[in-house]
Amino acid sequence: MVDINKLEFGIETFGDIVANEDGSVKTAAESIRQIIHEGEIADQYGIDVIGVGEHHRPDYSVSSPEIVLGAIASVTKNIKLATAVTVLSSDDPVRVYERFATLDGLSNGRAQVMLGRGSFTESFPLFGYDLTDYDDLFNEKLELYKKLQAETPVTWSGKFRASLKNQEVYPKTEKGELETYIGIGGSPESIIRAARFGYKVILAIIGGQADRFKPYIDLYHQAAKKYDMPEYPIAVHSHGFIADDGDDAKKVAFKNIKANFDRIGLTRGWAPMSREQFDGETKNGSFYVGTPEVVAQRIARTIDLLGLGRFDLVYGAGNQTAAQRERMIELFGTKVIPRVKEILTEKEAAK
Repeated sequence: MVDINKLEFGIETFGDIVANEDGSVKTAAESIRQIIHEGEIADQYGIDVIGVGEHHRPDYSVSSPEIVLGAIASVTKNIKLATAVTVLSSDDPVRVYERFATLDGLSNGRAQVMLGRGSFTESFPLFGYDLTDYDDLFNEKLELYKKLQAETPVTWSGKFRASLKNQEVYPKTEKGELETYIGIGGSPESIIRAARFGYKVILAIIGGQADRFKPYIDLYHQAAKKYDMPEYPIAVHSHGFIADDGDDAKKVAFKNIKANFDRIGLTRGWAPMSREQFDGETKNGSFYVGTPEVVAQRIARTIDLLGLGRFDLVYGAGNQTAAQRERMIELFGTKVIPRVKEILTEKEAAK
């Protein structure tokens, strides 16, 4: 059952390079400054969370999301500041905790960590890690991060990092713990691990119908009970684009989402995205594209179907213009979110 009063809505950007109106593209520096402005806009429109991704490649502008989030913190008051995701496997858990505790302090407790193994793997060779250790790295570093969350002296030893003996880590947060999610692409092992460690979960639904993730959510709740851990409302993120005109929304989304997925697919063996595939994802799948009413209806269905506590819309995929991105954020905050709540309230009243 969805608790509408506690339901949260977020936007996430992977740091895509922003386009100019003439079709040329901005620099990474200009794109970073645009993201900070978009965070300010999102806060003004009452959106609950902004997530910023970590990537180490030329088609994305952000490799250090905590710095960008710190800049957003300085021009906002209420919006939570998250990563999407922090690649824990190729990072140091101590430094991750220190950076986010610092962000939490300067933002008055609004920092939120989203940890992941990394669907993009450029950071592994960049920081000297072997991809054959992909799973082992994440498991070990997640164990250390969990100890750090208690904000008490840590004694720990592992394979990939120097040991700690009764070591304090600073700064401490004012609330005593950093809010942390695990980003999951949809493997049973990942769901069970998140439940075993007692973490919140955000599912990346970037292809296919949301219905197929229901068994994973059921598995999360079963595993949490088995390990006697808290059961948190599940979050989801998916790609989308909103515009005043539905045909315009599809035109912009197809051009940019296709370009983005096709570019990534060159290194992952994906076939180029067809118009038929895009239309299928837009109608029944994981792309939330169209007018505010169309997008609101589809988001409301997904939230109700999966019993979610949070829905994040991934925006700006490909090289969209600043005006397109800003208008989408405005429509999401002023039209879509209120309408989703209205639809869910009406549905609950009709039961």
